[in-house]
Amino acid sequence: MADDYEPLDPSLQNVLDQRSLKWIFVGGKGGVGKTTTSCSLAVQLSLVRESVLLISTDPAHNLSDAFGQKFSKTPTLVTGFNNLFAMEIDPTGSIQEMLENAQDGGTLQSQFQDIAFAIPGVDEAMSFAEVMKLVKSMDYSCIVFDTAPTGHTLRFLSFPTVLDKALGKLSQFSGRFAPLMQQMSGMMGLNANPNPEEDMLSKLDSMRKTIQEVNAQFQDPEKTTFICICISEFLSLYETERMIQELTSFHIDTHNIVVNQLLHPKADSTCEQCNVRYKMQRKYLDQIHDLYEDFHVVKLPLLTNEVRGVEAIKSFSRNLITPYEF
Repeated sequence: MADDYEPLDPSLQNVLDQRSLKWIFVGGKGGVGKTTTSCSLAVQLSLVRESVLLISTDPAHNLSDAFGQKFSKTPTLVTGFNNLFAMEIDPTGSIQEMLENAQDGGTLQSQFQDIAFAIPGVDEAMSFAEVMKLVKSMDYSCIVFDTAPTGHTLRFLSFPTVLDKALGKLSQFSGRFAPLMQQMSGMMGLNANPNPEEDMLSKLDSMRKTIQEVNAQFQDPEKTTFICICISEFLSLYETERMIQELTSFHIDTHNIVVNQLLHPKADSTCEQCNVRYKMQRKYLDQIHDLYEDFHVVKLPLLTNEVRGVEAIKSFSRNLITPYEF
């Protein structure tokens, strides 16, 4: 029965054809080519969609390096395009900014900061919520996320819980100490903002609602999909399987795998290292095909040059749609 199974098209054409998709995540282990793939996919999407936004959530931003153009936390048009925008966000910038705005200084800010940062992942969660709020207010037909390495990427699934916990702790803190802090603020002549903790709590609450709403969209396969990037090695394959299981447990659609950096030595090659690595890659590639029969498995070559600059990315991006001939 398995022998009769016809493999799915080994390209990302299915992503381009699914016009209802709004959120596309590109993720995988560090160093497997996520940024090159997400940039290439965004380029291909720009040919079939009205407007595409590419966002890097990896603290080690690489979009600027890939396109050879400086990006910031506001969407910037990519040179050579009229409908492809890119932005890079600082994972810790959002909470720091909010805490600084809560009060100009003093004990209150410090205590809120201590409590907020004591909750694991709250900085990333709030940054993520801020980005979602920003993105929701813009009119892009499709958003591509170039994510941080696997472990960090999977954290976004728990962000609603993290924000709930943060809100609960800060509410508890506020309820116990607000009267005392208001009294002290009055004595010290800091009445300009009598309820800074309320400002912060309302902002947290607003973020929580945004992130819960977006999370519901993430679980809709019509609107969201996750593309796994890997290389044909044991650790990368193991990490990909772990990621797919986690995504499935959170009801997030994933049905595309990109296998990057594949060797293709010539038949008469005398390079021992090349031939040994080629055999190893073939072994794990066969396992990928066996494990993920119901996935589109895209195979990309190991190139002799870096994929940098708009023209190089445009050229490489065609391999996502037209399978590379090995």
